Amino acid sequence: MTNCTFKFRAVAVAAALSLPMSAAMATNGMLMEGYAAVATSMGGAAQAHDVGNAGMAQNPATLALQPDGTSRFAINVGMLQPDVESSAMGMTSKSGGDFYLMPSMGYTKRNGAWTYGIGVFAHGGMGTEYDGSSVISAMQGLPSRSELGVGNVLIPVAYQVNSDLTVAATLKFVWASLDIQMTGSVAQLAGYLAPQSNPGNLVTNLSSVSSPTTTFARIDFSDDNKFSGAAKATGFGAILGATYRVNSEVLLGASYQLRTRLSDMQTNSTGASFGVIGSALDVGKMTIIDFQMPSVLAVGGSWQVNPSWLLVADLKYIGWADSMKSFRMRYDSSISANGSVDFAIKQEWKDQTVLNLGAAWKASEQLTLRAGVSFSDNPVPDQYVHPLFPAIEKNHVMFGFGYKFTKADSFNASLAHAPKVAVTNNSDPSMPLTISHSQNNLQLGYSRTF
Repeated sequence: MTNCTFKFRAVAVAAALSLPMSAAMATNGMLMEGYAAVATSMGGAAQAHDVGNAGMAQNPATLALQPDGTSRFAINVGMLQPDVESSAMGMTSKSGGDFYLMPSMGYTKRNGAWTYGIGVFAHGGMGTEYDGSSVISAMQGLPSRSELGVGNVLIPVAYQVNSDLTVAATLKFVWASLDIQMTGSVAQLAGYLAPQSNPGNLVTNLSSVSSPTTTFARIDFSDDNKFSGAAKATGFGAILGATYRVNSEVLLGASYQLRTRLSDMQTNSTGASFGVIGSALDVGKMTIIDFQMPSVLAVGGSWQVNPSWLLVADLKYIGWADSMKSFRMRYDSSISANGSVDFAIKQEWKDQTVLNLGAAWKASEQLTLRAGVSFSDNPVPDQYVHPLFPAIEKNHVMFGFGYKFTKADSFNASLAHAPKVAVTNNSDPSMPLTISHSQNNLQLGYSRTF
């Protein structure tokens, strides 16, 4: 069998909600480039203009832009279409994960100075799939896939202090789920072993393999359900936000999204398997240790140039360096003599800066046309990038429209395109690995004010 010496990283993410949905490919690292159809047609900017109920997931202070005495219900469906390819050893493998459905919904009500509500939104993620004959699967006949979802139930509250200043907060109940199916050489796995908390026969067996570079091992935990993962966790998060009206045309906004506080993701006691391919795989439990979504600091502004034109801009700073230093997991065998295997897989992601720019033109009382762009750097160091986890996208081009059927009912749509980005992992100079990723994101939303 051909020797496959790719570096592997056991990190996988895909957006998931309590509503039926499948994994999603995020494009600001593991975060979405925008939320719902209004923001994703205006470069992802959402700090200082009315983006509808999606404001609760970005800057909840914008919810107070809703007319006093009204309630608003909104539902949005995202359809993500990533195109990911990985090339090594003269062969190219295309990810079969090329369509993901992601709905969200929310309700808000404004009563005087107070605006409040509830919603369900994705937090972010990604996932890929390769068949067992691909070079990514070491041509061992077993599929390779990654899927992790992070979703939120959001409870926002905004308070209008005076005619200019609004302050707000969103409390988030967060859940995450993860699947990984990955094949690598025994030498690879041995290179990622951490100090062992409970060594047993599994560690002994790995170290005794006579040909570690041509013998393959497998990590496998997956519930084969597109709406959840085998390893699960819950926790909390929060967003603090504010807006300040400078004058009738200019509004400023800012928000701070706290790093999540998730419990360790775990499968059930027999929900994972691990071992050398060709031998009986051990069955046990996998624990993902201290996986967290990052903090996000954002500032922005909007300018109502005239009754027809609105210009918006945001600047975001995403704290990946604090969340993605290392990916740690522990496999605990269901057989006590086999012990545990601890992994610590280096990540060293960099913090990411994102610039969002957008514009809206009110063509008529019913129709509004929107467009925008976003620019960012790639947070993943080339030497750690892996075909299961291509969080490498940088820039986006977006456009969309909104149409009011009545004073109460409106429809919004957007299309965001992330141009192709390619990076090469040269950590093994004898076998470079090149990954390319582009993506389209179609968003459709309906809202009713009453």
